[in-house]
Amino acid sequence: MDFFARQDQARRKTRWLVAYFALAVVLLIVSVYFISLVVFSGVQARQHHAYDEAPVQFALWNPEIFLGAAVGVLAVIFLGSAYKTNELSAGGSAVATLMGGRLVNQTTNDPNERKLLNVVEEMSIAAGVPMPQVYVLNEERGINAFAAGHTTGDAAIGVTRGAIEMLSRDELQGVIGHEFSHILNGDMRLNLRLIGIIFGLLCLATIGRILLYARSSNSREKNPLPILGLALIALGAIGVFFGRLIQAAVSRQREFLADASAVQFTRNPGGLSGALQKIGRYSYGSKLESNHAPDLCHMFFGNGLGVSLFGAMATHPPIPDRIRAIDPAWDGKFPPLKPEQMDTVRRAAIAELEHPRPPIPQILGAILGGAAMDEATAKPPVIQTSSVLPNLGQPTPLHLRYAEQLRAALPENLKAAARDPLAASALVYALLLSPDEKLRGEQIAGIAGRASDSAARQTAALFPEVATVAKRSRLPLVNLALGALRNLTAEQFKRFADTLSWLSGSDGKVELFEFVLQKIVLRHLASKFGDPRPAAIQYYTLKPLVPDCVVILSALAHDGSNDPNEIQKAFAAGAPYLRAPADGPVELLAREACGVAPLEASLNRLALAVPIIKRNLIEASARVVGADGVILEAEAELLRAIADTLDCPMPPLGVGE
Repeated sequence: MDFFARQDQARRKTRWLVAYFALAVVLLIVSVYFISLVVFSGVQARQHHAYDEAPVQFALWNPEIFLGAAVGVLAVIFLGSAYKTNELSAGGSAVATLMGGRLVNQTTNDPNERKLLNVVEEMSIAAGVPMPQVYVLNEERGINAFAAGHTTGDAAIGVTRGAIEMLSRDELQGVIGHEFSHILNGDMRLNLRLIGIIFGLLCLATIGRILLYARSSNSREKNPLPILGLALIALGAIGVFFGRLIQAAVSRQREFLADASAVQFTRNPGGLSGALQKIGRYSYGSKLESNHAPDLCHMFFGNGLGVSLFGAMATHPPIPDRIRAIDPAWDGKFPPLKPEQMDTVRRAAIAELEHPRPPIPQILGAILGGAAMDEATAKPPVIQTSSVLPNLGQPTPLHLRYAEQLRAALPENLKAAARDPLAASALVYALLLSPDEKLRGEQIAGIAGRASDSAARQTAALFPEVATVAKRSRLPLVNLALGALRNLTAEQFKRFADTLSWLSGSDGKVELFEFVLQKIVLRHLASKFGDPRPAAIQYYTLKPLVPDCVVILSALAHDGSNDPNEIQKAFAAGAPYLRAPADGPVELLAREACGVAPLEASLNRLALAVPIIKRNLIEASARVVGADGVILEAEAELLRAIADTLDCPMPPLGVGE
């Protein structure tokens, strides 16, 4: 199953989620109606008896009570869901904060936290996604983790203190690979929607507790509201039942898929199996202590609520079933953990902090396209056009190996800059500086005037190192820096965005990659500094988007050559892969018609399309770029950048080909 199929599957799961939710709402309305009917009919009967009046005949249908029950239930559920959804609109960081998570400082010297950050950085480079924010749940001693967010731009990974202390590096890598598969499979947004729905279903119990203490204005009249409150509390249990049932229906199979994807990613079933076995052996298991755990348990790596009374209500498959699915040779035993095993884990974490992995060897660098090679001796990888689509959302063990070696090979000052908010701003500026010394001096002066003298000095200091690695490592560096850039203040971000916009066009022109790089940075930071609401899909057919696709393909064709014949040939090579309707005009645009403004508008609209439209566009773009028979490294990075603006993460191209 490819990236786009998994995205479509997640969308279908969302439709099932809506169907389950609608069924739960209908059943709750019916339940509230009958309870209200019995309560109010009983009260009326007692009142008539007290006044010696003839009793009112009981009827199963009472439109007034039904209308009140329906409006009341719908209002409570939908207002509750809307409240919780809005509370989580900031994305993964909101979920982590709700669980009591602490944002890990990217410059931390804690061995376990450094081990965690190193693993997440490598996964980020290998998968081609921005560095998520990383949180540690300090109060949780169980072994567990989660990934949350609406998109890769606002994603966060949370890991319990028990996990980072108890798991070895390989085991932690297996767990983080599992969470990254949720990011790539489109599960995060589904899980956040599920939290809002479940909260709405549970709100009836809250209303019931309020009614339980309600008093009547007339002491002579019997007040039915406390009785109704008790009934609503009981119905709250029904809401809990439906909520847990929906959680289980949506999440169980996706946990198996995430396990399989993690093993495929790391090619190390022993790491993930070892983590699951430690959960089975550890006295705390994967249990979570937070009061919010029941609402969020479907999004965690392991079952955070203990053993479910009914197997069908469990949000996760049993640990033995998960282990056997990836490690058929497992003996089925959970021997107790020994203290010396934990000492080994601690010593390994300290050793990694004190003795980082050695830089990438030159021969291996030639194979993987590493950053530590002399440009003159570097052999560029051969990138086939046919390899572009299979790479989308499908990182392999070679990508992970590449990421490990690339991270180790990057100069320490660049890695340090990517982990500090203000230094990360200077790092992005340095990526856009001109190779011309005179113009570069003017740009650095402009940065001093628009950002700060400190930013200008840092940019100038970083440029020599950036210049040697930028060709191969621009996107990995940007993805690493995005984690720190999210920690800018609002004022700092405004200066950064204004300076970045000026810098892109400071040489009198905006190259396509410069524009796309700027768009990537601002797009991924929009959830923090712009509109936090996730964008909804608006385009389900290609026809209204054909002009936008033509803008992208034309810009790519012009970017690759100045020869009119070559430009036309490149455009013609990619246009058929759009699979546009026969009556739609698909013709090459003039260079001025596909400049920055049209590109900006087109990419914004295309980002709101269903996955199949994005798939066709990326395939067509690859054909345009590779029309001359080869995709150069700079062209490959441009393709990856465009895919990123469409929320289609693409691992490094040319790895292992």
